[in-house]
Parts: sequence; C-alpha cells; structure tokens
Amino acid sequence: MRVLVADKFEQSGLDDLAAAGCEVDFQPSLADQALVDAVAATEADVLVVRSTKVPAAVLEAGSLKLVVRAGAGYNTIDVAAASRLGIYVSNCPGKNSVAVAELAMGLVCALDRRIPDQVAALREGRWDKATFSKGARGLHGRTLGLLGLGQIGRAIARRAQGFGMQVVAWSRSLTPERAEALGVTYAATPLDVARQADALSIHLALTPETKGLVGAELLAAMKDGAILVNTSRGDVVDEPALVAAVTAKGLRVGLDVFAGEPSSGTGEFAPEVLSLPSVYGTHHVGASTDEAQEAIAAEAVRIITEFMATGTVPNVVNLATRSDATHALVVRHLDRPGVLATTLDAVREAGINVQEMENVVFEGSEAAVARINLSAPAADDVVAAIAAHEAVLDVSQVSL
Repeated sequence: MRVLVADKFEQSGLDDLAAAGCEVDFQPSLADQALVDAVAATEADVLVVRSTKVPAAVLEAGSLKLVVRAGAGYNTIDVAAASRLGIYVSNCPGKNSVAVAELAMGLVCALDRRIPDQVAALREGRWDKATFSKGARGLHGRTLGLLGLGQIGRAIARRAQGFGMQVVAWSRSLTPERAEALGVTYAATPLDVARQADALSIHLALTPETKGLVGAELLAAMKDGAILVNTSRGDVVDEPALVAAVTAKGLRVGLDVFAGEPSSGTGEFAPEVLSLPSVYGTHHVGASTDEAQEAIAAEAVRIITEFMATGTVPNVVNLATRSDATHALVVRHLDRPGVLATTLDAVREAGINVQEMENVVFEGSEAAVARINLSAPAADDVVAAIAAHEAVLDVSQVSL
C-alpha cells in the first residue's frame, strides 16, 4: 500500500509503516498545487496530513482510498468531496487530550497572574512588583466553564478540579446524570456557562452549528474581567466580536487558534485581536508535545495497517449514519460459491438498489447468513428466485 505523508510525522510512525510493508513517501512540506501533483504522481492509496488542507482538487487528483488526519479534528479536509468520491476520512481523536488540556490550563494560569507580561518587563530591565502584585484573582474557589466535554474537556475539568475550581459544562450530548457522574455542574445552554464562568475554556469541533458560536451575545453574558481560552478551532469564536468584548468588558483572553491562521509552519500573521494587551497567543501548538505526537503517530499507523489488513477503517468520520434502506433480505445459506451472486443478480434485475450488506459465516464454515439492506421491498417472485438456489436454506424479508 502506497502512503503519502504530506505533513510533519514522527519517525517512529514512518518506521512502523515501512515495517508493515507500506511504501512510504514522506514529503512534509507539500501544500496547494504541489500536494495535488504529488497525489497524482505517487498514485498514493493513503494520504496522511496534520494541518495541511485537503480540498477536492487533491482528492480528485489520483487514486486515494483513505485520508488520515493525524490529529483530532478534520475541518481542513473536504469531507463532502471525499464522501462523493468514496474515499474514507479518518482521524485520531483523544490522543492529544492531555497535551491540549495542559496548554489550556497553562493559559488560564498565565492570564490570571500575567506571567508573559512579567517576563517581558524583566527582560526589558524593569522591576515592577507594585503593578504585578495587584489584580490576580487566583483560581481556587473560582468557576471554570467548559464548552464541550469530550476527551479534552474532561481532561481540563480534572486539572481545574485539582486547582480547587468548580466546573460547569455544556455539551450537546451532556445530560444532568452524566454531569453528576463526572463531578461537574450541568448547564443547559452555552449562555448558562458564560454567565457563571470566571474562566471559560472552549473545546468544540468546528461544524456549521459551532462556527461563530462564541459571538457577541455569549461574550456579553460573560463576567467583566473574566478569562476566555480557545484551544479548539479559531472559527468557533467571532474574532471581531471578541475584540469589542475585550475592550468593553476587560476580558482576558488566551488563544492557541485563530481564524485564517497560516497553514504553513512560519509566516506573517498579525490579526487585530493579538494587538490587545490583555490577549495572549500561542502558535496552534496545543497538541505539540512529544508524548502527544508519538501517540497520534501510533494511532495513524493503526488505522492504516488495519485498513490494509482487513479493509475496515477505524475512526472513520464520513460513513452515513443512516441509509435509505427500507427492507432487509435475510438469506440463510450453505457457504457455497454462487449464492450471493444469484441473490444480487435477482435484486439487480428487479431494479432495487443495495444499500448495505454483510455475510456472516458460522463456526465450521458450513453455513452463513447474508443480510442485504434494500432501497425497496423485493417482490415475492424475487424472493422465490433466491430461495430456488440449491444452497439456500431460507429467505425472509423484514421491513426496517
């Protein structure tokens, strides 16, 4: 299997792919047209990326079967185009949870104690204890609000609790019962979190529903002087609204992600929000610890090798959650050649589309059961034609 790695990737992962029998082409600086050309030239079966964008032109350029995002999100990949072309998209969720949580908590601490400003003053040769000994509220007894309570959100909740903070959280899937089990306070809406939080940390995937979720209304609901940290995706926050809120409400902000941030490792970047003195920024490095990158590389290797060995893809993100199937044929049969071919021929001749199918073999490999989901019911004559095969034991049809 040919694997094109078009981004930074751990040497351990490259070695493991080669050891598994993959032909590995490591070109970590590919982007834009160069990536399109490389996908076509290498005839890669698998493309591995981190932050590199994968638009439709890349997916259409060669013979890709699988794109692996060596990280948690996948908003940089044109998933709709991949689905249209029958290309699997997979990611590595949860492998960077600790690393991102550590940075998020570090930003909360840095904002409360103005650590970067203190370092800058000392480097300029200024001793200013009079200024920096004032204004720190401390974290013990304060409330941390979380938008999103996936693996990263839960990791930062545990760390905040270690600081003696109360945690209030909202997530689309969070229930009061689940919140109680996790030791956090349940909030019904993001606004409810914003109103209670002394520090608000964002851990949401970027979707049409979450884009701009942290906008003027939510920012207005926050306490004056509260802390806001975003280590998820830049477009979850409305940056112009954030600039206005920092000025109007004295918010203190830590950002590891930005709208329109450079896709390359270096470049010019000067958004207005970073010109504000109470805003600290880092370089989208939340997952960039040695431990996290080794774990992500190992997971990417697992995805590729399992696909190579079995044809199945762990962590796939673009399979339909429900099909258009209305009926299922259940064919109990002897495990003999021709049974499935006869069944599918009968369905095809009836003009019925197969949505999904599986064939499960019983122990001893004498008999099997095929379950075939259909877009319409099979007529009695179709069922009879299938049942007439000498190796078919029984045929039934169920409505889904």
